[in-house]
This record gives sequence, structure tokens and C-alpha cells, in this order.
Amino acid sequence: MKQDQIKVLLVEDESYDVRRIKNTIAPFRERIHIEEIVSTGDDALKAVEESGPFDVAILDYQISGGLYGERLIKKIRELDPAIQVIIITKMTVNQTDVHFANQMLESGAYWFGTKYPSDIEEFIYQPTDFILTILNAAEKKKLEMDRIRSQRRLDRKIDRIVEERPLLGDSPSMERVRDHIAKFAVTQANVLILGESGSGKELIARNIHYQSERKYENVVTVNCAAIPGELIESELFGFVKGAFTGAKDDKLGLFEQADKGTIFLDEISELPYASQAKLLRVLETGEIDKIGRKKSHKVDVRVISATNKDLKELMSQNKFREDLYYRLNILKIYAPSVRERYKDVPLLIDYYIDHYCKDLSIMRPQISAKAMTQLEHHDWPGNVRQLKNVVQRLVILGMDGITPETVNMALDMQTQDHSSSFVNPVFDENDLLPLKEVEFNFRKQYFEYVRSHSKTDTEAAGKLGLAPPNFHRMCKELGLK
Repeated sequence: MKQDQIKVLLVEDESYDVRRIKNTIAPFRERIHIEEIVSTGDDALKAVEESGPFDVAILDYQISGGLYGERLIKKIRELDPAIQVIIITKMTVNQTDVHFANQMLESGAYWFGTKYPSDIEEFIYQPTDFILTILNAAEKKKLEMDRIRSQRRLDRKIDRIVEERPLLGDSPSMERVRDHIAKFAVTQANVLILGESGSGKELIARNIHYQSERKYENVVTVNCAAIPGELIESELFGFVKGAFTGAKDDKLGLFEQADKGTIFLDEISELPYASQAKLLRVLETGEIDKIGRKKSHKVDVRVISATNKDLKELMSQNKFREDLYYRLNILKIYAPSVRERYKDVPLLIDYYIDHYCKDLSIMRPQISAKAMTQLEHHDWPGNVRQLKNVVQRLVILGMDGITPETVNMALDMQTQDHSSSFVNPVFDENDLLPLKEVEFNFRKQYFEYVRSHSKTDTEAAGKLGLAPPNFHRMCKELGLK
């Protein structure tokens, strides 16, 4: 199989040395070809821009003109990050200069060597090393191109992830959120996100992650309210085989899964008080203690947390640790409610109408000005989460056009979902159900009702008089998420 010819840019201002380099390469002309020869740094940059791409650039360290050496190497690599630079110089004759070598490599050179002693008139000094270096540099260029292509694919994938769930809104409060995200993303500091339920706190956390240096690593989301208290530590930190009865295999904790990336602790206010000390230790030392393992394990995780509760009030009630609060609250973002940015409602409505029409493969219905005004002035206690559900109903109910009547129907259904669906059950004498089925339906509706009137599952369990593990088990039996 014929190999691709290696394309070389030669930067040399001495015709004597140009001839020696050409002679050295000549026996390998089928594999190595000097595409262009220039004598100044400016001409080298012009060649890279206009005649490239080259695989390898061979540079004399000291050439005429003001642009040479490390500055020239850096500028060439800025124009073409994949090109490999080989330095040849007479400066290293009869000396071992480690500092000079480091300067060359740190500026982006692949290799450097000497072109003297001068008594070798026809060929460059160390011709075997020189040729092998060109061949190896060309292979390095291929690997670098593969890396760049993979990087671009990852960047496009991340762009798609962000585009699929955009931060919508032109209001001052949303511009402030975007500004904070941009500033906070470039740091490694922990972030606390405050805001009402449904206001988009997880979306803000993901945007911080995907704009940070950690964007190629995992972002792990943990709903602290959804994990029973007795399981929270094993979920967060994992355990080793045999640590307790039933531990048949090692379990990777969520902090380990997020290593080098980000962990998002949603509803952090629901974290059991005893577990808060363990989390504090991770934030202070960067080490986790897996259940059953004596030695601590180091992790590199950025922590973003969120809550819809007043943590300072919980601190005054001794339900949340003050030292943990200050560790989590290094940087803070407030997620505004829909009421605080009501002018964004038309934008949100339009976006989600398009989204659900595409999802359902139906034509986009027209929405009347009165219907939009009605939606704009609705209270939206459930914020964007509620708005999305209402828009989904509007798209289904208003295929022939969304009117104020359509809006009333969608909002009435929302009210029914949260209030009367179980209060006034309708029985049909012609379709009487077995008692077990009626009990199942009632239990499911009542669970849904209590959850809709609770901020967290832990709160819902308390209202039902159930321990959280029993509550989650019963939700699973009823087919509830």
C-alpha cells in the first residue's frame, strides 16, 4: 500500500543549508517532499495560511527578519495546531543546553537538532536522526488530526445537548443568569442555585457544566429528596463487596461517577443531617469514604447544588449545617420565577409549541393575540415546568387554532389534575369494578394529589404518614415515577 507523501515547509535563509537539507532528503523523495521554501518568518506564516496544510515545518532557529525562534513556532502552531515543527540550529553545537531544549518543546516544537559541524558540506549533521524525525513527526500529525476531529465531534455533540434545552428569555433577570453562568463556568468554585420549584435550576447547572473545562466529563444529577435517608451515603459514596449483608459486588458511588466532572445535588435541603457531615468532608478534603473500605479515595468533582427552600431558616432550626452552607454557597445564582419574567412568556410559549408540534408530527396551530395575553398574565405557580405541560395540552386541544377557550380548557385540566380528580369519583352502574381495582385507582390518584401539593417526596411521605422507603416502594407499585 502506497503511503501518502509527507508535505514539508522549509524555512531557511542560507542557500548553503537549503542545499544540504535537500541532499539529505533526496534519497527519500518518494516519501518526503519539500513543498515550499521561504527565508523569513513572515513568509513562513503566509505559506502556512495560503499554501498549507503542511505536515512538517523545518525551521532554522535563527533566520533574517524580526520573527524567528519561539515566537515563530507559536504563531505557526496558532495557524495550524496539527503541523509538526522541527528546529535545526547551529546554536547547540558542542553543548548540552537543557533549558534551550525545554524552550523549544514548550513553544510547540516536535524535535530540534544541529545542522553543523560545517565540515559536512553535502548533508545535514545526523542525517539518520533527521529523516526518522520527519517520518515520526508526520505520524504525529496524523494522530493530532484524529484528535482534533474527535474534539470537534465532541464539541458538536455538546452544542446539540445545549441547543436541545436552551435557556430561553430576553428579560433582564435571564440576562443576569447568563452573565453569572459565563463568569462562574470558568472557575472551579462550588455554586448554589436558588429558586422556586420548576424554575429551571437543573438547566442552569447543566449550562455551567457545559461551558466549563469539565464539559467533556460526566455531569451527574442527584435528587437528594428521592433517595431514602438510609441509602443516601451508599448512593453518593458507594460501597465495597461484603461491606454489609446484601453487598454482593462493589458499588461505584455517584461522586466516583462524577470524577473529573460535575455533580448536581438537587434539593440539597433534603439531605439528612447525618449525611451532611460526610458531604462536608468531601468538599473540604476531596476524599470519599466508601462503606467497607478503610482507605479514603480521592475524587476531583465540582459540586453544584440547588434548593427551593431558605437554607438560613433551616440552619436556625438546626436542620442544615452552617459550615456546609458556606462550603456550598461560594458562588450563588438565583433562578427567577416566570412571574418575575412574565415578558418572556410569549417566547417560552412559541418555543414549546414548536417543540411539541415537532414531537407529535403535527402542523403548528395559530395562537390568537387574546390567548397569548391570557397566558402571559397567568400566575404560573409551577413556573416553566407547569408552562410546558399547559402548552402540550394546548397543542393537542387546539390543533385548529389556540383561542382563549382552548387556554381555559388547558388551565382547567391543570387545576383538575391537582385538586378534584379524586375528590368526586364517578361510578358507573353499568361498569362496576372489583374493589381491588377501585382501591388501586384511588390510592394512585391520592398519591399523585399529595405529591402535587408537596415540595419534595420526603414531605409527601410525611403527609401520608409513611416512612420514605415505604413511600417510594408504594409509588413504584402504583407505577408512579
